Amino acid sequence: MWDPDFAAFVFPSLLRGLGVTIEITLIGSAIALVLGLIVAILRNLRIPVLQQVLWFYVEFIRGTPVLVQAYFAFFVMPKLGVSIEPLQTGILVMGINYSAYMAEVYRAGIESIPKGQWEAVRALSLPAPRAWRRIIIPQAVPPIVPALGNYVIQMFKDSAILSAITVTEMMSRALSAGSSYYRYIEPLTIAGLLFLVVSYLSSILVRRLEKRLVINQ
Repeated sequence: MWDPDFAAFVFPSLLRGLGVTIEITLIGSAIALVLGLIVAILRNLRIPVLQQVLWFYVEFIRGTPVLVQAYFAFFVMPKLGVSIEPLQTGILVMGINYSAYMAEVYRAGIESIPKGQWEAVRALSLPAPRAWRRIIIPQAVPPIVPALGNYVIQMFKDSAILSAITVTEMMSRALSAGSSYYRYIEPLTIAGLLFLVVSYLSSILVRRLEKRLVINQ
């Protein structure tokens, strides 16, 4: 049966865990958005060797489970002389993992730009950085905002995986409370509801951002 007193007891701890989960999501998403865009732009340069390297990067990341990547970063990298705190490890793992997915979303947005826009860039002899910043990216990004937003929300939910490498995010705290007091229903239910509420509110923000970008186009 549901114990409201125990639920009230574990709630503050789960809220602190939610703060860590949101931190992972915000910083990890920033890494993924920037790195994914860089990968997409570099692949668009059509440099054969670079294209092959980036293709392997995207396919390798997408083809292996994020849990395996987290385990590798946490257990193997220290053996190779690279040792960082669990939270930073989790953030980097999520950021790098999702950068591969976001790179493909960016690529689709870039390829959707009409050929006439590319011809105009070449005709004006614009420097590449300025052309990307002023012409290509402003046209490529708005249509793909829903997909990028969905990946950010997915990262928020997938951050629960990082409990496996001792990151004290919300799911880790829920499991810890459950194992300590032999009561799982309250902490897991509360954690699930918090995931649901934050994901729902985030989806509303993504839809509003999408509408605003459409209006400003």
